[in-house]
Amino acid sequence: MRFITLTLTIALGSSLLFGAKKDDKEKNHERLNDAADLFSEIMGAPDKSIPQDLLNKAPCIVLVPGLKKGAIGFGGKFGRGFSICRAASGEGWGAPAAIRIEGGSVGLQIGFSSSDVILLVLNERGMKKLTTSKFTIGAEATAAAGPVGRDASAQTDALMTAEILSYSRSKGLFGGVSLDGATLRNDIDENQVMYGQRWDAKAILGSGAQPPAAASKMIGELNKYSPRKTK
Repeated sequence: MRFITLTLTIALGSSLLFGAKKDDKEKNHERLNDAADLFSEIMGAPDKSIPQDLLNKAPCIVLVPGLKKGAIGFGGKFGRGFSICRAASGEGWGAPAAIRIEGGSVGLQIGFSSSDVILLVLNERGMKKLTTSKFTIGAEATAAAGPVGRDASAQTDALMTAEILSYSRSKGLFGGVSLDGATLRNDIDENQVMYGQRWDAKAILGSGAQPPAAASKMIGELNKYSPRKTK
């Protein structure tokens, strides 16, 4: 079962890596812009977006445009995106670190689909998970499906104890979703494309690293909707 899931994950990843005839830097720029558009489009509909009070309290966020999911007997998923944290002062957002998200699911399934994923990191414990080489949602980081809308209550037990809130947009619908079992890994190859160095997330997030020019749109959108962290 593990072999089948891994094979499917590799197949999904390979289609992303080799399907387009573009160089690595161009693909990286497109992915950064897609992440910026994802966040802007979600926050542009206040009644159906991430609650503003939760966003303002979050030290970090993960944006994964176009997570690929597929199943032929057993399911798998693969996507590439970016984690980004606020500057140490809490004013503005810092440099992004590239991440991969992958995982599997069990059951008789068939078909392929794509969705956008946002992970809202709620506290320092969650932030520390982002700086590790990899971690699994639900096993090594407590997570909950995030509430949606300006009037959504954030005072449930799940939200009070969760380190991460997870959201997904598929076919235009945006809402909280469980991503338990999904693993996030450092994407060293993508970081080298952005920075010219094989940095891991720990070397980038909260370090004061200079963001690449291609990330300016994404950082600008984050600063537009949540310029400073609140308590």
